[in-house]
Amino acid sequence: MIASSYTGIALALLAATSYNVGLIQEKRALGRMPTLDLRRVPRVIASLLADPAWLAGFALMLLGLGCQIVVLTFEPVSVVQPVLASGVALVLVLSRLVLRERLGAVEFWCVAAMAVSVILLAASAGGAGGGAGHHANPGWMAAVAIPSAVIGLLVGASPLRRRHRVLSAGVCFGVGTGLLYGVAALAIKGLSGILVGHHGDVRIVTGIVSSPYLYVLVGCSAAAMLLYQVALQSCRASIVVPVSNVTGSMYFIIAGTWLFHEHLPASPAKLGLRLAAIVVAGFVLVTLSRQAAEEPGPGPAAVPGFLADQGRQ
Repeated sequence: MIASSYTGIALALLAATSYNVGLIQEKRALGRMPTLDLRRVPRVIASLLADPAWLAGFALMLLGLGCQIVVLTFEPVSVVQPVLASGVALVLVLSRLVLRERLGAVEFWCVAAMAVSVILLAASAGGAGGGAGHHANPGWMAAVAIPSAVIGLLVGASPLRRRHRVLSAGVCFGVGTGLLYGVAALAIKGLSGILVGHHGDVRIVTGIVSSPYLYVLVGCSAAAMLLYQVALQSCRASIVVPVSNVTGSMYFIIAGTWLFHEHLPASPAKLGLRLAAIVVAGFVLVTLSRQAAEEPGPGPAAVPGFLADQGRQ
């Protein structure tokens, strides 16, 4: 059990690294593109697919998602998702080194906090009561996922409907896309059950194609990805990515652990470590959100650019 948990944590770290390095690569590519206009979605998609640098980042993100699906077949949500949230630390470092975004004292403390969260999580691995679940009640899944996706769309698209400061827009984009990606993660968890419950390539492929989880995953991921591209192009990656990652992580931990009937560690000591790791991840989200809301920025910004034209009319 302990060896399996450590393997799961290592694979989750690989998923987080691949996914977030891909995001930074996308951010660099988006900086060289014309302003994206989500009123012309086909043109946006064509622009993205025509850029080799953006495609390289997207491929890394897909690799990270693939690793996430695999690790969720044998590890519980409460182990996997805080590790995925540790990608926040990597994004903050890379946004400073690669994107030259200023990393303030608060961001440095957030990096340290996420490192502590991963250490606590590793210490909580193993023991009885920590098995992975693979099946959720469809009715409860719909009751949780549908309102969450709607709220994510409304919050994530709010900077497109009205003028925001750049920093507050980054928080809205982050929270909205985080909820959408959280719902997509629930769908990934549902698909992981097909990998466990079916044997043989044909049965696995048939099970995946016929599962509603596949279409929830594609729909929520597509909506979140488009919003994310606008967010990365117009806002600081060091705000958008951490808020999105931690929002999605906390949502997935709470909803996924309950929906898939997973149990926290039976040992009081390991349970305390596991809960402390989750609390630390939540604290990072609150801290970054408050900082983004309070930090002075340029005047009300057009996010994206076409809103500026609307504001001047």
